[in-house]
Amino acid sequence: MNKSELIDAIAKDADITKAAAKKALESFVANVTETLKKKDGKVSLVGFGTFSVSERAARQGINPATKKPIQIEAKTVAKFKAGADLATAVAGPATGKKK
Repeated sequence: MNKSELIDAIAKDADITKAAAKKALESFVANVTETLKKKDGKVSLVGFGTFSVSERAARQGINPATKKPIQIEAKTVAKFKAGADLATAVAGPATGKKK
């Protein structure tokens, strides 16, 4: 599903115009982005998941083309951890078998 399809689905489900759905989606994205720009920012939607920020340390890597070592710089990354309801919905019905 792309952004346009998501806007159409929101408009249909919420019985609002596509313009209103687009504005709501853009507001959601902007607010999550602004919150995550703060180094300790976090957005939790109970049952759905949590958007957060994490620091990745600098590390040694390998250039796959030349097989030579390269230095990968430290950076800040956005993370998403699925909530219980979303994880259960994606996993489908439990089979009861353990691996």
